[in-house]
Amino acid sequence: MTVVQPARKTPRFADTQIEMAHGAGGTASRRLVEGLIAPYFSNPILQAFTDAATLPLGNVKIATTADGFVVRPLRFPGGSIGELAVNGTLNDLAVSAARPIALMATLILESGLPTSALESEIEAMAIAARKAGVSIIGGDTKVVEHGKADGMYVSTFGIGTVDERATLDPASVRPGDQVLLSGPIGAHGITILLARGDLDLDADLTSDTRPVWPFIEALLERCGAGLRWMRDPTRGGVATSLNELVRGSAFGIALFEERLPMHPAVRGACELLGLDPLHIANEGQFLAVVAPEYAEAALTAVHGVPGGEGATYIGEVRAEPRRRVIGINGFGGTRVIDMLTGDPLPRIC
Repeated sequence: MTVVQPARKTPRFADTQIEMAHGAGGTASRRLVEGLIAPYFSNPILQAFTDAATLPLGNVKIATTADGFVVRPLRFPGGSIGELAVNGTLNDLAVSAARPIALMATLILESGLPTSALESEIEAMAIAARKAGVSIIGGDTKVVEHGKADGMYVSTFGIGTVDERATLDPASVRPGDQVLLSGPIGAHGITILLARGDLDLDADLTSDTRPVWPFIEALLERCGAGLRWMRDPTRGGVATSLNELVRGSAFGIALFEERLPMHPAVRGACELLGLDPLHIANEGQFLAVVAPEYAEAALTAVHGVPGGEGATYIGEVRAEPRRRVIGINGFGGTRVIDMLTGDPLPRIC
């Protein structure tokens, strides 16, 4: 039998080498994925560019996702690479309206890593999985030379079952829809920066890493039919997630910047470093676009879950300007909010 190989498509990626910015989750990452990687594996599921791939399996629809975690330092206020790997993977499933059920993990360990450090991260993963109600059902372990893996890296694969009370599709978003944010932004990225000692700033700040499924489940229960789209704004932050939504659409988004919740330390660090909080990574928050008739019920649902008290509406979908995210300040002034460019905070997840 002759095996026919798929036609090899010419990449549209012009950069001559890979830089740190290609992993930051912004425009450079998008160019890499869309211009070089995706064309070789082109298929309808991949082309959706969602946080999780969904496909039918018998009488159910499943969602799968894969992720990699290279955070430095391994432990930081509020979490660690092990906990982050579990929560981050499960959150990609959750914002795809999928109940997480299991995950697998591959550990890339650096020669010389203290056994106690590895055991701490294994324990952190076990605790996080148990809290989320999922099992870690397998994986792999590799060891590389000293100095090659920042202590350890974690690669994951997660699987969940899609809750069909919501049909999430960017094409369903309409002008008038409301943009819900689950809580304060920027805590994870700035916590990592402070944990490295790169900034001489004392702050009572911890990472926001946590599973978001309890909030999503409450939304599905109260107003599943009103959910249009969801995303967890990790690398690249809120700005990048919303720009990905409006790109190629027939609508835009207006963000009311005075409504953006954030810790004073996040605001202070961003002002000091010239960073936009909307570009800073989060690891325990989510965005949801909600039909206006379900807006009150959605906010009530999130507020009713412990940890969801900080949820608020930060913007709305508008017909104009198309394909743009516009920030509106308290005085009515506006600015264009673009995707993240460059790599201000490397190795944050």
